[in-house]
Amino acid sequence: MSVLEIGIWSFPALLVLIFLRIPIGLSMLVAGVLGSYLVTDSWLPILSKMKNETYSTFSSYSLSIVPLFLLMGQFATLGGMSQALFNSAEKWVGHKRGGVAMAAIGACAGFGSICGSSLATAATMSQVALPELRRHGYSGQLATGTLAAGGTLGILIPPSFVLVIYAILTEQNIAKLFVVAFIPGLLAALGYMIAISIYVRLFPETAGSRERAPYSERFRSLIEVWPVVVIFLAVVGGIYSGWFTPTEGAAVGAAGTGLLALINGGLTWKTLVSCLLSTASATAMIFFIVFGASIYNGFLALSQVPVELANWVVELGLNPWAVLVLILLVYLVLGCVMDSLSMILLTIPIFFPIVSALDYGLGAEEFALWFGIIVLIVVEVGLITPPVGMNLFVINSMAKETPLSATFRGVVPFILSDLIRTAILVMFPSITLVLLRMLY
Repeated sequence: MSVLEIGIWSFPALLVLIFLRIPIGLSMLVAGVLGSYLVTDSWLPILSKMKNETYSTFSSYSLSIVPLFLLMGQFATLGGMSQALFNSAEKWVGHKRGGVAMAAIGACAGFGSICGSSLATAATMSQVALPELRRHGYSGQLATGTLAAGGTLGILIPPSFVLVIYAILTEQNIAKLFVVAFIPGLLAALGYMIAISIYVRLFPETAGSRERAPYSERFRSLIEVWPVVVIFLAVVGGIYSGWFTPTEGAAVGAAGTGLLALINGGLTWKTLVSCLLSTASATAMIFFIVFGASIYNGFLALSQVPVELANWVVELGLNPWAVLVLILLVYLVLGCVMDSLSMILLTIPIFFPIVSALDYGLGAEEFALWFGIIVLIVVEVGLITPPVGMNLFVINSMAKETPLSATFRGVVPFILSDLIRTAILVMFPSITLVLLRMLY
């Protein structure tokens, strides 16, 4: 078997390990180590690479942004920001048909802007919004579907640690990647609200009603969310203005949310220890996946699979847009069995060289940023795609009276919204890039 064949066969072998319920990070590590041994016929290069890779990967300054964003999300929950966001959104739109569900989407978007994690956004907002959705007569199907979809806004609306990982893999500017993610993130929230509006008109029995809040309460609720606005502007505005780097911005955000949680009484010695342990656990999981992917991608580079695949696709003479659509379809399939971070780490080193060799009418940097957002949107769809969408299980575990099958049905309108939005952004790249071109 040739070196190239070993590299190609490693991918189905990796999927078998994943299907056997072996953790994705360990699966990639095993595939990378065994593949490298088959190629080199020696353990010494592998052991040397693992030693060097461990240091070079985890000493990365850019990667330190991940635990800081995770800690910021933990502090934001303790500071009561999720409750304030939902209360404010509910007072402004809750009286409309499907308004409480729309408020949940708006609150998820706001919380995602200071959290950066899809699962954390989904879990946190469910604790706040799910009781209100039940109280106002929303069906379990619509309520769980709404919250599962809303959680995906955590990885699209900046700051997002998945965007950071993509930026590191493709050597792109993190601040610019945050800029191009902003409009697609807002379009995602708007698309979900439109999906809810259409759904409750087709099935009016799935949504109850809520009394209209007076304007005095509405404006008073805006005062309660000012910390979210201040922290978002401090982090994102500080990065774009050049006051500090993305990593320093994450540190400022973590410190600001921690101070707010302390003032509000949510941060005590006990909850601080719990936050630090949760952040450490999540960071360890993410970093192990990053390490496993690094070893596996090193093996793929050794086998020349990405280069040969790129050359093969170019020689086929396929339309570049057809190649892009095929890649996005692969992401939709993988999303049914893998989480977002694993997909990014596993596929970007393979797919990015392929699409970079094709002509999409964009400059190299603009294309890399645009492609990253398109991929992230499709990966986001995977989080709510049955049968293994991670957000579906997180939400359903918190709404035990709702059958999992109902949650699957409830998320269908949001998946359709995602597919329509993806098609629009693929056909019109300038929508994604307009802010980048204005600011840079």
